[in-house]
Amino acid sequence: MRKLVVVVLIASFTLAIGGVAEAQSVAVPRLTLEAGEARSAGEVSTAVQMLIVLTVLSLAPAILLMLTSFTRIVIVLSLLRQAVGTQQLPPNQVIVGLSIFLTMFVMAPVGQDVHRTAVQPFMDKRISQTEAFTRALDPMRGFMLRQTRQADLALMVQLGHIPQPRTVGDLPTHVLIPAFALSEIKTAFQMGFLLFVPFLIIDLVVASVLMSMGMMMVPPAMIALPLKLLLFVLADGWSHVVRALVTGFK
Repeated sequence: MRKLVVVVLIASFTLAIGGVAEAQSVAVPRLTLEAGEARSAGEVSTAVQMLIVLTVLSLAPAILLMLTSFTRIVIVLSLLRQAVGTQQLPPNQVIVGLSIFLTMFVMAPVGQDVHRTAVQPFMDKRISQTEAFTRALDPMRGFMLRQTRQADLALMVQLGHIPQPRTVGDLPTHVLIPAFALSEIKTAFQMGFLLFVPFLIIDLVVASVLMSMGMMMVPPAMIALPLKLLLFVLADGWSHVVRALVTGFK
């Protein structure tokens, strides 16, 4: 028995040494980062472009939330789930995923304008980076201005202690963005209230019927939930909600 154990240990040790030797014979790539003097203006331009791309990617979630229709859509869909009474159905991943794709659908015309007026001329080296940024910002500002209430704009101008802008172009972007976000949240809550009303009526009717029948121990939510799901499916609720969300953007 001891001889067998010794033989197994020797064999294992031999295999381990062989594996190390083979590993040492394999060439491992070496990665290095260098910072030196640029030999041409093209190298500097490429480095700046990469820096801008990485910065935009790091800010992509904030851009998605604050400059697009994502805020209104995700709030309305979340309120709809609470109104129906299904706690975690649809799951958060489905709500967020549907909100992202609906946002892409709504923002497609704006994205096409940005690509035509800013991205493509910049890729063709017909305009500078500063001009490309300015051209890309104009369609986004136009979209946000169409959705923003005048009261919210006036509030942010007052809080920012800036002079009253005479034209739309005089309105700073850092004032427009929070005003747009505030308007989107208000609109989403208004739509959510309208979604709650029919489901609230069903809850009240079910609770009244159970009370009149003396069924105190039966939870009203147990009876109301199937009725709300049936009503929502028969009324083609998802199509109406999505239609209202998409057509609500000017």
